[in-house]
Amino acid sequence: MGLRTGQQYVEGIKNRKHAKIYVMGKKVTDVTTNLFLKPSVESFKATFDAAFQEDTRDLARAYSPYIGEEVNRFVHIHQSPADLVAKVKLLRKLSHKTGTCFQRCVGWDALNTLYIVTHKIAAREGRAEYKERFMKYLEYVQRNDLALAGAMTDVKGVRTLRPSEQPNPDAYVRVVEQRDDGIVVRGAKANITGIAVVDEVIVLPTRAMTESDASYAVAFAVPLDTPGVTVVVGRQINDARRLEGGDLDGVPYMAHHEGLVIFEDVFVPWDRVFLYKDWRWTGPLVEIFASYHRQGYGGCKSGLGDVIIGATQGLARAIGIADKPAVAEKLAEMVFLNESMYSAGLAASWEGVKLLDDGGWWVNPMYANVTKHMVARFPYEVAKIAHDIAGGIVGTAPSEFDFKNEEIRHLIEKYLQGVPDIPTEERLRLVRLLENVSVSVGYLVESVHGAGSPAAQKIMFTRLYDFQKAEEIAKSLARVKVTVKWPKEPEPRRPSEAQKT
Repeated sequence: MGLRTGQQYVEGIKNRKHAKIYVMGKKVTDVTTNLFLKPSVESFKATFDAAFQEDTRDLARAYSPYIGEEVNRFVHIHQSPADLVAKVKLLRKLSHKTGTCFQRCVGWDALNTLYIVTHKIAAREGRAEYKERFMKYLEYVQRNDLALAGAMTDVKGVRTLRPSEQPNPDAYVRVVEQRDDGIVVRGAKANITGIAVVDEVIVLPTRAMTESDASYAVAFAVPLDTPGVTVVVGRQINDARRLEGGDLDGVPYMAHHEGLVIFEDVFVPWDRVFLYKDWRWTGPLVEIFASYHRQGYGGCKSGLGDVIIGATQGLARAIGIADKPAVAEKLAEMVFLNESMYSAGLAASWEGVKLLDDGGWWVNPMYANVTKHMVARFPYEVAKIAHDIAGGIVGTAPSEFDFKNEEIRHLIEKYLQGVPDIPTEERLRLVRLLENVSVSVGYLVESVHGAGSPAAQKIMFTRLYDFQKAEEIAKSLARVKVTVKWPKEPEPRRPSEAQKT
């Protein structure tokens, strides 16, 4: 059956024979017990448990026509706009249960991207090898309900130079050897979500390429536990709290991580290679992936926004200001910002487009980019309002170890008491929750840079919006002599590269 429980996932990633994983300079042998990575494992685990929990079961499961049974939605290929909507709704719901990024979305988006691209190459060029390899891999992933990381962002070296122009030729992942049985790759991918706690990693090109970059135009999948793979886990805000063994300062007890994954002459068999030297397809591939990922942000970031709004409301009650008009107005603004992100994500889903004769449902690229552009802005505004209402204690509260010290606990309880019937401990727990969620990489930094920085979305806006058609419409209304060829669609749009290929 293509469904694993959370505990089965945990058992499956315990032992690494080949991959080298480092956290704060030390090699990790068991990621499931390492104090730094365990909160990340717990967050990933929630995506598996969701398929068995009553309140998320329907969202977290989907029927796969490729293996003829139900699978976890995180390995599902979207079959309709309703599937795209379910994705956004599931991400919001899971954010409520984890209070952090649950790390499984990038691999999911990579699966759907490769499904479309490999099928398009087969249809347009009559070459079925990529499609056949991918479909075999998809069946394997779905039957085993694998935890996947998606690795797209290269380390990039000198940003003004193309991959083939780099002084360090390994600044982008590339093929260094072609063999009868496969390829050998070298390079590194940066800021890879959940990389240390997955079963496999899917590697995609990070940008559109030219013929001179052909050796960099590669997409493949390998088990994380493959010889030559090294993972260096990055630092995050307040991450050392995971090592303290407390139960208050570290809430919500789940966390995510990002890491640098390095491929030191890693062998990839041909049946795991889904693109090689086909540089003309890198542009459509990146566009398809980016829009999928930008759409999803409307779900997970609005879910974290709910956590922040709830904590802010609770803290306002704790200090007796929840009923003040100024506070109500600020909370309403937080709701507006939060629901705007979610609404855009749903619009990108319901207005999805079919890129293949046989399925291949993709998001509406304009609305997906609008979603992500909102996400790049609005979480900072939501966090700012939350901190305004909660007060400076969000950044200055005593540690839980002070609170648990019997010599001074009574003093902290007395002087941090607000409304008498709300315990000081409740206020402190909400303070820590608000701090850990609203000042996190997952809510702030990732909102700007994940799935591309704001400049990338603006580029897509200008590509997709038909300014000339809009000008013709305006001139027609202004009674300027112009002949308007009215489109069937209500929006002045140009087709995306993915729709044209």
